[in-house]
Amino acid sequence: MPHLSIRIDFEPSGSVLGPGMAQLLERVAELGSIRQAAASMDMSYRKAWLLIQDMQKTFDGPVVTAEVGGVAGGGTRLTELGTSLLKTYRRIESRAAAAAESDLGTLSAMVKANAAPRRKRKRANKS
Repeated sequence: MPHLSIRIDFEPSGSVLGPGMAQLLERVAELGSIRQAAASMDMSYRKAWLLIQDMQKTFDGPVVTAEVGGVAGGGTRLTELGTSLLKTYRRIESRAAAAAESDLGTLSAMVKANAAPRRKRKRANKS
């Protein structure tokens, strides 16, 4: 069965919120670290940090907060804004998938049984 992927474009700023950003927020919440969240997604720490900074600029506030040191070694957690952002995005995604369920089934039935998987694009090495 296919699944629906939602990307929300905010105009006129050109900012976006999509599945990768939502997954990054979820992983930060689960793992308590931007570095670990990025690694779990096979993403560089820099890219994860830049995505988080973009979200903070788009939504005009911190979506994560860092806790320094201590017995547990500190870490990162979602702020109230970050948690609300993630919950709202997942609710939109869920409602859209429910509304499109029948049509997704129709499209799925049109796919050839032996259809080749989509190839991932090769990324240019920026070393």
